[in-house]
Amino acid sequence: MTVAPATAAAGSGRRYALLLALNDSEYARKAHGGYGNVFVGALRSGDAGETWDCFRVIDGEFPAAEDLPLYDGFVVSGSPHDAHGDGAPCWVRRLCLLLGTVHAMGKRVLGVCFGHQALCRALGGKVGRAPAGWVVGVKEVTFVEDVEAFGFLEEGISRRKRSTASIIEVHQDEVWEVPPGGKVLAYSDKTRVEMFAVGDNALGIQGHPEYTNDILLNLINRLVGTSTIDGCLGDDARRTAESSGPDREFWTGLCKGFLRGRGGAAAAAAARTPVQEPAPELSCCHHVACFPAAASAPIGL
Repeated sequence: MTVAPATAAAGSGRRYALLLALNDSEYARKAHGGYGNVFVGALRSGDAGETWDCFRVIDGEFPAAEDLPLYDGFVVSGSPHDAHGDGAPCWVRRLCLLLGTVHAMGKRVLGVCFGHQALCRALGGKVGRAPAGWVVGVKEVTFVEDVEAFGFLEEGISRRKRSTASIIEVHQDEVWEVPPGGKVLAYSDKTRVEMFAVGDNALGIQGHPEYTNDILLNLINRLVGTSTIDGCLGDDARRTAESSGPDREFWTGLCKGFLRGRGGAAAAAAARTPVQEPAPELSCCHHVACFPAAASAPIGL
């Protein structure tokens, strides 16, 4: 799947940057053509002219600073790496800088799993190891009651007529404290912050809206095979996947609604505020990935 340079089709429709923080597993490449295809297939709206540019930030591929204004939104994937700690790789720190920059510009930013944690860190929240340990499988999350300010979520819950939804989860880290001005939107029995928002242009989701059951089952096998999780946890996770799949249509619809939502308070404020100049570090590398068959990471989450 090839994408055009960011400067090629400016003004022709919505444009999104997918920031891939993981390498493709062998299974993801063979079954889905890579995680980039998984994300774009799940989140693309089908609108004429919508474009997705993919950057492998894990390999140092970042959008150029001068191209940031061209994007309507940014999506950050999961990763086998941590989003916390002073010892985080250089690309993680650079990613956090980028997320803080585009959020200040009023761009919509969606973080998934690691991306959820990186977004939290970038905006001033706290992230760390989950006291409960690994969370793997199809899990039920509960939405808070007061979501009136978040139309993309209120509409989805109203259609479901339920305040819960199942999602695939694979993580050992979590958000400890949401950023200043942030709001917890969902929680579960093991994870206090399953989803949070800051204003109406930053959304973090701990689970994987984009994953399908086959991806989860393959990942469980790899995690058990590398002794990353024990066999009992793997068996329990497989049972959740085989007995009931995730509410994937609900979650992908929610993400699409967020990414394409009309401007609210945060967007209006951004329109009144001069755009901040991106930090110089963001301009040193520009590479648009074409979904090559990259070498597999130890575990691609």
